[in-house]
Amino acid sequence: MEGTVFAPALDGMKHVKSADGVILTKPFLDVCKLILPVIDKFGAAMALVKSDIGGNITRLENKYLTNPTKYEHLYSMVQEEVDAKTAKGSSSCTNGLLWLTRAMDFLVELFRNLIHHQDWAMSQACTDSYNKTLKQWHGWLASSSFTVAMKLAPDRTKFLEVVGGKGDVNSDIEKFCATFAPFLEENHKFLASVGMDGLKSS
Repeated sequence: MEGTVFAPALDGMKHVKSADGVILTKPFLDVCKLILPVIDKFGAAMALVKSDIGGNITRLENKYLTNPTKYEHLYSMVQEEVDAKTAKGSSSCTNGLLWLTRAMDFLVELFRNLIHHQDWAMSQACTDSYNKTLKQWHGWLASSSFTVAMKLAPDRTKFLEVVGGKGDVNSDIEKFCATFAPFLEENHKFLASVGMDGLKSS
């Protein structure tokens, strides 16, 4: 394999914003999809995260496909739900974007941990990033499931070898975190501006 597993996502991120700086729906979702093969390399430990991310991408993509022109900008479908007072529904696109962004926050934090804490085992890197991101939004059930799953985390050296391919994995992870994190921050700011950034799960 040429390059790292992150290479396609790094390329995709160049197209996430329009010329006037607005996050576009399809390119953003495409980048999220390109992270799924990275999550695959975690095996059973990330099965929950992967299905959650995949489900939310599908929900947003299905809405986008109903009218690609109308929903070209990522926040347009959220604004529509906010105006219609349907944004807080569990199957809303707003809820989908919120949880997709939170799951991506977790992954960015996890990748940062792998780079900045070379002495940490994978399970420690996972648990630390979970505590900093998703845990505050999860209820007891989700939190317990996650804690159990983290114990199945693969060996970090093997994982980095697998995702590294023939590329510079540390450099690509750094680039991915530096470029993708601001998009996630922008999502949170927009969701907060419409009063939707603080929803919790059961």
